This record gives sequence, C-alpha cells and structure tokens, in this order.
Amino acid sequence: MATGLSVLVLGAGGIGHAVLTNLETGIDRIDPFKDMKNRPAGGHGMNLLLVGTDGRDKITQDEKEKYRLGGAPCHCTDTIMLVHLSADKERASVVSLPRDSYAEIPEHLDQNTGKERAAHPVKLNAAYAEGGPNLTVRTVEHMTGVKVDHYLEVDFTGFMTTVDALGGVQICTARPMKDSYTGLDLAAGPHKLDGGQALQYVRSRHIDGAADLGRMQRQQKFLASLIKQATSSGVLLNPVQFREVASTMLKSVRADKGFGTQQMLDLGEAMRGFSAASSEFASVPMGDVAYQVKGVGSTVKWDPKKSKQLFQALREDKPLAVKRHKQASAKQVDVPPQQIRIQVYNGTPTDGLGGKIDRALHATGFDTTRSPLNAEQRDLKHTLVVYDPRWDRSAKSLAVALPGAELKAVKGQGPTLKVIGGADYAKVERVRAEEPDAGRFGAVTGDEVVCP
Repeated sequence: MATGLSVLVLGAGGIGHAVLTNLETGIDRIDPFKDMKNRPAGGHGMNLLLVGTDGRDKITQDEKEKYRLGGAPCHCTDTIMLVHLSADKERASVVSLPRDSYAEIPEHLDQNTGKERAAHPVKLNAAYAEGGPNLTVRTVEHMTGVKVDHYLEVDFTGFMTTVDALGGVQICTARPMKDSYTGLDLAAGPHKLDGGQALQYVRSRHIDGAADLGRMQRQQKFLASLIKQATSSGVLLNPVQFREVASTMLKSVRADKGFGTQQMLDLGEAMRGFSAASSEFASVPMGDVAYQVKGVGSTVKWDPKKSKQLFQALREDKPLAVKRHKQASAKQVDVPPQQIRIQVYNGTPTDGLGGKIDRALHATGFDTTRSPLNAEQRDLKHTLVVYDPRWDRSAKSLAVALPGAELKAVKGQGPTLKVIGGADYAKVERVRAEEPDAGRFGAVTGDEVVCP
C-alpha cells in the first residue's frame, strides 16, 4: 500500500526544498536497521521494503461497521512489498511477498515477552508481531538476499485518508466481485473507489478460488491505478494540492531515519515523467501453497529456483516484465483468449466464411481448431455461440470478440465452444484478459492492468 503513497513523495522535486522539509516533520521516524549485522551486499538502484499493517486505532465505529473492520488487529503485516527503483530512476519493480510465506526468522528479542527467542519457523507476517520493523527487515533480507535501503509503513487509516485526498482511484473489473468478509460488492465495469471502498478492494480474499494470489493481483492493479492517478492528475505539479495530499500522506507514514528530505528531492528530480508504464508488478513464484508446518499451520513455500532468479534480477537491476506490444484498442474480457478452445462452423451459403472467422479468431489469440466445418443449417441470419453452461465465462468473453453474436447454452457439450457464422458476421474485435500472461516471473507493467 505504501508503494502508491511513495509516488507522491517522488513528485516533491518539483515543489521545493522548503515545502518538503516542513512536511517531513510529520513523518513518524523509526530505526528498523538498528544493530543489524551480516547484511546482504548492496546492488544497483534502491530497495524499499513497504509494509501495510492492520492498525485501525483511528478508524471510527461507523467506518468499522461499514467496511467490516471490527475485528481485533493482530499487530502484524497485512501486506508486504519489496520495491526496487532502478539506478536510472526509470523503472519501479514491485514484488509482493505473500503474508503466509514460510519463513525462518532469526534469533531475536521478542517485543511482547521481552525474552530472547531462538530462530524458528513462522508465517512471514508474524515477524512484525514478534519483533516489529527490525525483525521484518532482517527476515526479508534473509529470505531474498536483497539489501533493504529504506523502510516505509502505513496502516489502514493512512491508506484510506490518502486515497480520499487524491479524490479516489478508478478500478476496472471484467466481472462482478463480491466478498462477504470485507463487504466488497462491485458490478462489472469501471468504478471510482473512495478510501474505504479501496481498502475493501485490496483486502478481499474470498472472491474466488485464487484467495491470496488474487488479492495480491488486485493490490498490484490498485497500486498501478494509484500511480496513474497521482502522476496524471496534476497533483505533483500543483504546489497547493501537493501540499494537501502530501501532508495527509506523511502524517500516516512511518519511515526509517535515513529517508529524509534530500533523498525525496533526489528521487523526485530523477523520476520526472514517471507513469503507470514505468512500474512493473510481480509476486514471488510459489512452489507449495499448502506447506504444513507443525505449530504454524498451512504456509506458502516459495519456488526455490524461480524465486532465487527473481531476486537475483532485482539485485542486478534488471526488469522483470516481458516487453509486449500493447493492444491499445483491445477490449477487456474475463478469460484469456488463449484458454478458449473453439470449433468454427459456416452457417451461411457463402463459401469460405468459416475459414475467414477461424483465421480472425486465431489472430486475436483464440485457440481455434484451424479446421472450420459447414453447419447443418446454412441459412443462419445471426452468428451463434454455442457453449456448455460450465464454461459460461469463456462464452461471455468470446461474445465480446463477436459483436452481435447470440449465446446458446447446451448442457454436456464440453469445453470446446462452437461458433456458427451467420449472415450478420462483420469482424472479430480484439480482446485482452483482465490479467495478461506475464512471462516467467508473472510480472506485468502498470499500464497493462489499469483501466483502458
């Protein structure tokens, strides 16, 4: 959550040293690097550990009821992200670390009992509960081999007030999203979320079977949208508006003592022109997502080979996302075209129509058989999509690519959809999935996941 907030700080270079110095006094300072030894070697660029806690002390009772925040906080990390700012200041790589990741925390002084504790296995978010920011940094450095240069932390209240100060953030979703635990209830389409709604969106993990993975993807999408809002709305160039937003943000942030005025000014000056396309988002590659640990429960075990490669790329200042040709005019759909198998039929007397439709669908990314057939009925007026009800999401996604096509459900048909071309066939529209295919690290750039 702090990633998007820090973008506002990066705009400070255009505002002035005096203004920022005054605002900086509102930051709650901590020393997460105190007495740390045997740390990883520093690399190129800058690494920030950005932590969102479940603190909710300043939230009103009405807000707690409205946004389902009534539970007692665990005083642990709700979100953990490692952000790498490239040496040329033209790229920010954001890596989500699952809060349930299997972690072996080093020996430390337990802040709750005041007693020394030996190294032991936990879920990653418990490092904060046992040893605060210092133990969290030590644990993350041990797991990733990446040296943390700066630490930023924000709680629920800071998140909500900053989103509101920005005037809300726009999110687009290809299908309805509902989570009874957080109260999230969004119809398909674009939405302007205020601070409370945004908190519901980034916290929801009971929308579908993706659980925490889906939650991390939504958090990344939200951050990309927040970056787009902050960098395109003029906030960074308007001293009055910047002061208001930055003041709200900085009062809600905890940061290390070394992240001061000069560092903010240097970053701001270097990162002029930063946009959603300048950011890339990934999650740590997972191996066993239900790794059982005695006394801890089910944890997420990272893929040892792929995660090592990802963190090596960060240390070497290399991009994570694959360069792709952007489909600016492509319409957003729920299911990636590559996952939709199609058999095309010609339902008209016009020879070659089946082949024409098959080629057009295949060129757009759909998995066609490349062997179109003639339908029994050859006088069809409207193009028809025939599908098994169990694959209704695929059918709806396909229908977006075929404007005007009719949908017909047939039980027992199986996973292959049928497209029967009718006399009204005109063209195939370009479509793209809500979550694009993203290469070996699963990374996407910010401009790929924000609203078109």
